Amino acid sequence: MLTRLVPVIGSRRARHIVERNFEVYRSQWLMLISGFFEPLFYLLSIGIGLNKLVGNLTVGGRVVSYAAFVAPGMLATSMMNGAVIDTIMNVFFRLKITHSYDSILATPLDVNDVALGEIGWATGRAAIYSASFIVCMILLGDAPSWWVLLCWPAALLTGVAFAGVGLASCTFVRSWQDFDMITLVQLPIFLFSATFFPITLYPRWLGALVQLSPLYQSAALLRGLSLGQFSGVMVLRAGYLVVFGLVGLSVAARRFARILTP
Repeated sequence: MLTRLVPVIGSRRARHIVERNFEVYRSQWLMLISGFFEPLFYLLSIGIGLNKLVGNLTVGGRVVSYAAFVAPGMLATSMMNGAVIDTIMNVFFRLKITHSYDSILATPLDVNDVALGEIGWATGRAAIYSASFIVCMILLGDAPSWWVLLCWPAALLTGVAFAGVGLASCTFVRSWQDFDMITLVQLPIFLFSATFFPITLYPRWLGALVQLSPLYQSAALLRGLSLGQFSGVMVLRAGYLVVFGLVGLSVAARRFARILTP
């Protein structure tokens, strides 16, 4: 696996894929900036409605508002959803519908460049959207600590991890109908990752399963950073996301080579 990852990680030509996607989205700028409104709508709806209904929660011995508890989880969810759109839906369109990669591979670029370039593009968008989300958290009072600024690199790590697995998943999609399977996996991950309430409220057996979820690991990492609650387990959570993303990237590189190389 590691030997397969070396040429991918070391490729510099992948930036041309990022440049190509940027040029495409220049004529579709409304779609590009639409991601700015998602965090605002999320946080406003939670702050106006659920925050007043639920009240405060105790997290790690600290009393915080419900909005401050949920916001990091919604940031993690936003990174997951963005990665799914960029690396599964959009890549599938270029791979199976427009066959854009066929012309790209007629240039000196190879499948490793394509895989890493798509990851780079997804990461770039994640950087913009996560920054806007964190700014909204601060302005709406959902960030009880200035350590929330560390959520930005952690959110990028989340985006990269899900982008790697999303790109690998895209290579198994055969038609638009298969996106129903993607939703079937994505929805329970979203609902059962302790995004909306503490994991201590789950039954013990379900809580053990939830902790295997990459979205839970991301949400817990971001929540700890947002509240300024640091522990050694946060390093393990970050390591989990790194391994999760690298495995996905390795599978994606092999699958792209099998599909696109004559």
